[in-house]
Amino acid sequence: MRVAIGSDHGGYGLKEHVKEYLEAKGHEVSQCGCYSIESVDYPEFAREVARQVADGSVDFGVLFCTTGIGMSIAANKVEGIRAALCHNTMAAKMSRMHNNANIICIGALFVGNEEAEEMVDLFLEEPYEGGRHDRRIGMLKLGMDIEGSI
Repeated sequence: MRVAIGSDHGGYGLKEHVKEYLEAKGHEVSQCGCYSIESVDYPEFAREVARQVADGSVDFGVLFCTTGIGMSIAANKVEGIRAALCHNTMAAKMSRMHNNANIICIGALFVGNEEAEEMVDLFLEEPYEGGRHDRRIGMLKLGMDIEGSI
């Protein structure tokens, strides 16, 4: 599987761990930065991972920052992206099953190495259920106005 991976300085250590883990499992990993613990602007790295997912260069994306919040907001600005902020394995699994998420965002402040491995495994392996969820995913593509109407 082809996976784009990125982080800011707050998620750098966990990203490096998960990158090595994915490569050891035989996945092709596209490293999108950052490359140290020096302060950086997370939207740059979220945009690059999201671009690779959206254009089909990779199958999925994995993003890390301190909380995962900034990365998820930034990645979801790219058309075709459904980035899910997940803090546990059940959220990672459900984000694929019901939301057909194509990027998982993980907060390094809340998730350790072993749990991140489990979350990423579930995210990459869990199939999308489709069915009743297709309509809802379609609604996301259309966008909503301020009153919530389609």
